[in-house]
Amino acid sequence: MLLCIDCGNTNTVFSVWNGTDFIATWRMETNHQRTADEYFLWLSGMMRVQEIAGAITEVIISSTVPRVVFNLRVLSNRYFNCRPLVVGKPECRLPVEPRVDPGTTVGPDRLVNTVAGYDRHGGDIVVVDFGTATTFDVVASDGAYIGGVIAPGVNLSLEALHASAAALPHVDVTMPEKAIGTNTVACIQSGVFWGYIGLVEGVVRQIRLERDRPMKVIATGGLAELFSQGFDLFDSVEYDLTMHGLRLLNDYNKDFPA
Repeated sequence: MLLCIDCGNTNTVFSVWNGTDFIATWRMETNHQRTADEYFLWLSGMMRVQEIAGAITEVIISSTVPRVVFNLRVLSNRYFNCRPLVVGKPECRLPVEPRVDPGTTVGPDRLVNTVAGYDRHGGDIVVVDFGTATTFDVVASDGAYIGGVIAPGVNLSLEALHASAAALPHVDVTMPEKAIGTNTVACIQSGVFWGYIGLVEGVVRQIRLERDRPMKVIATGGLAELFSQGFDLFDSVEYDLTMHGLRLLNDYNKDFPA
């Protein structure tokens, strides 16, 4: 069985692939101080709860937090007796290399989403990922990552507003009943919601102008569904996009000698 690990700035997601389906997915807070032993105790407990039989034989890791990779490597080596494949490292080959400025390091999550998006939808797509940052990944007709956009994430923006303006409360992200708020909470919710609707529309419009061709828009991430309600922003919303990409990359790299 394959263990796919997607480590983001806020949360780390673990999914188990049994060769046919993802049979379990778990989420924990990202913490670079967590040891390999702690990871294993937590994972083994979750596997027992869900009565998952069989042993993990392969591990692939995508991490936007470099400091956690060491302990995830130790987890793989010590407890699963395998060398993990780490996206973004030289040993992890990509089907098509990114076409970006020399010396640019592309985030592993963006590479994984590019591979997954191209597999499901072909080229000429924009993948919008609502994570700690809101990212827009542009995928060319041949499946290459060719650049994109990084904006502050929705929750990050709310936290910054709350931290910098003492009189403003922290609020939940939701779709407001109307744009004009009649109390402080409604005003903040309207600003965040309609502000990000405008952000997505504006960025995608500019990308399409620069590419001068039709571009499908694929959304992923925890808040993707919220921003797709009643709007024609996305051609598809896919919560498993990153895990699908990790599985594809693991399969692709099996064709190369270690």
